[in-house]
Amino acid sequence: MRCTNCGGELKATRTDLPFKVRETGIVILKSLPVRQCENCSEYLIDDAVLRRVDEILAMVDREAELEIIRYAA
Repeated sequence: MRCTNCGGELKATRTDLPFKVRETGIVILKSLPVRQCENCSEYLIDDAVLRRVDEILAMVDREAELEIIRYAA
């Protein structure tokens, strides 16, 4: 698969990504599987992973300003 930004090769890897869940709340998902460009670091999240991310974010503590969660499929 090729990067839409620079045309480089996308490689499967794991990374930590922040998601803003409301005005004052951020969730960091650790070890999230993505496809990341070897040239420009652009990344792509597969549809199945994104569905799971949506499920995880729907269950976060609404009072916490910052929550760190290890991704599990």
